[in-house]
Amino acid sequence: MLLKFLIVVLLLGLLVSLGSGFYFLMMDRGDGSKRRLLHSLGVRIALASTLMLLIIYGVSSGKLRSQAPWEQSRVVPAAAVPEAAATDGEK
Repeated sequence: MLLKFLIVVLLLGLLVSLGSGFYFLMMDRGDGSKRRLLHSLGVRIALASTLMLLIIYGVSSGKLRSQAPWEQSRVVPAAAVPEAAATDGEK
């Protein structure tokens, strides 16, 4: 649950950084002495790379799984396999 919370926090941080970058872009109007837009971009890149690493860690460790309906059809539970189909190869 902590992993999902961290992912949501990073996504919100990305949105805030994106908004601040847009604000700095509009307010600075190409002023070369202000580096706020560049710093906002650096923060956004760091947040995005951390987010990707967390997602990769979650998927590889099994803490994040897909719950899409088309993924569920690939896994057939053992109870769903009829006994006749299981013994056909032994005849």
